[in-house]
Amino acid sequence: MIQWQKSSFSSGSDGASCVELASHDDKLLLRESDDPTQVLALTRSGLAALLQQIRTARP
Repeated sequence: MIQWQKSSFSSGSDGASCVELASHDDKLLLRESDDPTQVLALTRSGLAALLQQIRTARP
């Protein structure tokens, strides 16, 4: 069973609008709580690259 962890930056106490992260085998899994069937499976370096891209793309 995959154990999802809610992001500390997610909004609302009801969890209706949050990003969740889990570890499974050698991958990190990323999903949004409002559509939990859509899951990104990333390596650690892939997740780091995604986060860096998001940071640099901020207005």
